Amino acid sequence: MNDRLPMPLVPGDDAGLPPGAARCPGPSAQDIVSRDVNPPPQVLRESRYEFLGDEDIDYSRYTSRERYEQEMTHIWARTWQWACREEHIPQVGDYYVYEVGLYSVLVVRTGEGIKAYYNACLHRGTKLRPEEGMGSAQELRCPYHGWTWTLEGALKSVPCAWDFPHVKPDAYRLPEVRVGLWGGFVFINLDEDAPSLETHLEVLPEHFRNWDLGQRYTELHLGKILPANWKAGMEAFLEAYHVFETHPQLLKGTGDANVQYDVYGDHVARFYVPLAVTSPHLEKALSEQELADSMLLGDRSVVGDALVVKEGERARTVMARFLRKVLGDKYGRDLAGVSDTEIIDTIEYHLFPNMVLFPGVSLPMVYRFRPLKDDPERCLFEILLLRPLPAEGLPPDPPEMVLVREEESYAVVPGMDPLLAKVYDQDTANLRAQQQGFRVSKKPGQTLGNYQEILIRHFERTADRYLARGQAEG
Repeated sequence: MNDRLPMPLVPGDDAGLPPGAARCPGPSAQDIVSRDVNPPPQVLRESRYEFLGDEDIDYSRYTSRERYEQEMTHIWARTWQWACREEHIPQVGDYYVYEVGLYSVLVVRTGEGIKAYYNACLHRGTKLRPEEGMGSAQELRCPYHGWTWTLEGALKSVPCAWDFPHVKPDAYRLPEVRVGLWGGFVFINLDEDAPSLETHLEVLPEHFRNWDLGQRYTELHLGKILPANWKAGMEAFLEAYHVFETHPQLLKGTGDANVQYDVYGDHVARFYVPLAVTSPHLEKALSEQELADSMLLGDRSVVGDALVVKEGERARTVMARFLRKVLGDKYGRDLAGVSDTEIIDTIEYHLFPNMVLFPGVSLPMVYRFRPLKDDPERCLFEILLLRPLPAEGLPPDPPEMVLVREEESYAVVPGMDPLLAKVYDQDTANLRAQQQGFRVSKKPGQTLGNYQEILIRHFERTADRYLARGQAEG
């Protein structure tokens, strides 16, 4: 990267380039990964950018209660969203309560497969299960008056049935919510007429053909209430433009301005961050050995010579080789055929409305952002670490979610890497300041970069389309 060009400090015309055509001076993500010893799969060798305009995004969409209520009606009640993992409900009778805003859905493993119901008793509306999370039962019994349904949703018993001659069992089956399965995830959709899950997923099944997330288990699950609108929370993870200012500790090994941004259809987008390279923001490029050292987590005496870069090698090659062995040994998997980029780089796929998927090996995460009750300026952010299933033996049971208080660091979560926790803490501070800034700004909207923030514009365009469609249908 010694041939990098200086980056301009002040915006200006780009020598007649069409809007969105400008890129960071120096090598692109594709230039970087094309030199890897173990090259990337075909789906990571393509790029899909589309210029979507440069108008400001109004702040009211992050603060307005009217807008929030429209999103609950026209997005959350009409789109596919993952409720749990199949491993959360492995046996008949296992259930998981999923909540988004004021909606509550009870997902159940029955003898007929996985079903989902509106989490409300048909007698007087009490929640059948009051709290989100996992559980197990052989019937669904209301805690208020004891009305009981089978796991398959049939009315089983009513105390003092003599007083309810007007209750016909066939008319009192639990109303079902649509269910779809993909990648080990259980998706639900409250809209009976919405397109299929397969349609909603667009290119994801094709891109993830060799990244079977169904062959992973949940090692860690944490959640944190963020002082921000759910869209602002999601959008903080749709760009790497903030790394330079927010996460300066990452610049030595992150190609933050080299990131590739791709958009697919309405629901899917991706960004692709090359690691073990010098940020173009640094005045002096690091040597390959300095890059390898910057990626080292922990005590070098434990690593020994494993991260020594030999003549003619790149830090990316050395780091990928090291992690193949460490992670392969830890999880009992042969990673010899996995490309360098899948081992070390940050590959993020974003599925509308609220899912972020990392198919890589070293950062095998899934994010979820959800509106919190009826508050438009708070949301629940979740992180799941999905590790490869062991080649032999059974994986551990999925953990309950550890809830981190707003004032706490992510580092309080057992098993959380402290360096990664610092990154998330920095993001939380940004979101708090941003949400407050929405309210005090004289300028009514945010101005986005044409390339580095294209996924935000793509995301907001899709949200607008859902709202417009719902409003047109009345």
